[in-house]
Amino acid sequence: MNVAVVRETYPGERRVALTPGALAPLTKAGWNILVESGAGTSAGFSDDDYQAAGAEIVGERHEAFQRAEVVLQVRTLGTNPESGRGDLDLLRPGQIVIGMCDPLGNPEAVRELADRKATLFALELIPRITRAQSMDVLSSMATIAGYKAVIQAADHLPKLFPMMMTAAGTLVPAKVLVIGAGVAGLQAIASARRLGAVVQAYDVRPVVKEQIESLGAKFIELNLNTGDAEDKGGYAKQLSDEQVQKQQQQLADIVAECDVCITTAAIPGRPSPLLVTADGVRRMRPGSVVVDLAAERGGNCELTKPDEIVTEQGVTILGPTNLPSEVPQHASQMFAKNLSTFLLLLTNEGQLDINLQDEVIRDTLTAKDGQVQNQRLRDMLDLGPLVLPETTPPTNHLAEAPTET
Repeated sequence: MNVAVVRETYPGERRVALTPGALAPLTKAGWNILVESGAGTSAGFSDDDYQAAGAEIVGERHEAFQRAEVVLQVRTLGTNPESGRGDLDLLRPGQIVIGMCDPLGNPEAVRELADRKATLFALELIPRITRAQSMDVLSSMATIAGYKAVIQAADHLPKLFPMMMTAAGTLVPAKVLVIGAGVAGLQAIASARRLGAVVQAYDVRPVVKEQIESLGAKFIELNLNTGDAEDKGGYAKQLSDEQVQKQQQQLADIVAECDVCITTAAIPGRPSPLLVTADGVRRMRPGSVVVDLAAERGGNCELTKPDEIVTEQGVTILGPTNLPSEVPQHASQMFAKNLSTFLLLLTNEGQLDINLQDEVIRDTLTAKDGQVQNQRLRDMLDLGPLVLPETTPPTNHLAEAPTET
């Protein structure tokens, strides 16, 4: 069985889907690893590193696609809508593609791969269950983003984060507010605390209070009457218009007293909630910094512009959309661990085995046999219920039992 690791074509993307250190379990399981020449260079991994780990270097991209049963990417078409189109003609029916697809934000890309009769697994749809934690790319990349957001804030803030006793007097520590206590938010809290800042954090879900306080930050409670405010996927429930208005007003008072505000509230497939208004930003002291990790879907801050630095009355607003790519070596290492674990789940006694009785495989499958498989995506695309073939006679080692929803 051949699996190909191809070079990323999204502008500025420096990560690679598999690192040399992740190859040993795959080769032991029966996979031959093909690596497009230069695929790992931007992340600090040379072709020689891959060869030493047992991979074969392939000089041309089309050859990697042609020889592989499975193609691994950090960004498939859904997260690489322009440059990724060049791979469509390289796909063949039945070929498996695994990577990040933004299925809920760009379901049309899933339809396009289904039209090519490719089989697509969207890693963003890995279910949040204990057994799947080792495959959770969203959590891995959010960890990187939360850390890097603090580093960016410290770089732009015209003062130091920690309190210091100096010959010139005492320097007071920076005050940092983190909004959203998911994986990125908790990592931002921990990183800001390690740098010596005074940290407070807000999340609409009271259940995260203990986690925030365990990291040494103060948990902020607003008067919104939201109940548990958490859905079954672990994300915050949508608030009423009245609650949103109260939330924005109360947060503006808190933001105004902070040197740094890091916002992390993002929900897959939906616009980011507006939490920090323009008025709230203007009330911050000149020199203050806002880092908006939800910029890709509109931002939590009203003044955010994706991948731009905005200055408003002396306040700097950053809207990065791909922070993991700025730490490509460790980000690739984490991504590769998640991805290789998932690929091993698809492997049974040296053969591909798309076992749809396994909820991790079933929930992550988005396209197969010329159809969009995920019913939520089908609803978004107005495709109606999935119609299964009456029989699917096996023709080769890639053939499976009939697809299930």
